[in-house]
This record gives sequence, C-alpha cells and structure tokens, in this order.
Amino acid sequence: MSAAVLDQPLSRMNQPGAAARDATRAFLARATRLRAPAKDESADSVLLVAAELVANAIRHTVGPCALHLELLDGSIDVCVTDHSPQPPRPRTPSTDGAGGWGWFLVKRLATHIRIKPTPGGGKSICAAIPW
Repeated sequence: MSAAVLDQPLSRMNQPGAAARDATRAFLARATRLRAPAKDESADSVLLVAAELVANAIRHTVGPCALHLELLDGSIDVCVTDHSPQPPRPRTPSTDGAGGWGWFLVKRLATHIRIKPTPGGGKSICAAIPW
C-alpha cells in the first residue's frame, strides 16, 4: 500500500475542474515530502494529466466523476472514473482553439494508460506519470 493516496469525488455542480486541481496540488505537496520527483516537471505533468482527464470526463459524459491519485514506485497513477462506458475518442488537435489536444497530451506525458470498465457500467482511465 502506498503512503500517498487521494480519492476525490467530483460533482458537476461545484466546479469539478477547480476542485480536481486543488486536490491534486495538495496531493503533490504530500507526495513530494515523501519522495522527490524524478524530474523537475513531474508535478506539472501530473497536474496537467489530472486536469485533462477530469475536463474530458465532464465534457464528454454525464453524471459525477471521481479522481484517484496514488504514489507508486517510480510513478503517480492518475485515474478518473466516470459513468460512460465509451472509451476516449481522439480527435485531430486543432490550432484554431477547437481543442483535441487533451488526449494527445495525456498520451504524451504518461508512460502507460489503462482503460478499465467499472461495475456500474462506466470506466476508469488511468495514466502512469513518472515520479
């Protein structure tokens, strides 16, 4: 069992993106006290991946979602669970501000991504970020 774990339910009604970023920053402060990150940009990568996965869950699904962060040997696992069984649908990133960069960034920053079904018919998307 790791020494640093965060489980944060996120309601659509209470600014879930801001709540996820705040919870992730607090988790990262705790993780840094337990073990220094492998790279200077590791904390920024974890924060960006958490924010992107939560934003995608809010934008592309209905109902609440949840954020799970866990400090593991050599990485931080960033998982977002939502109520849709549909996997992410990558889009071609657009330079005109129309989006498409989130999944591209998650795939670029993570060393491993898993998508697993949840018992209630939804899914969890987990990305391992080097730490």
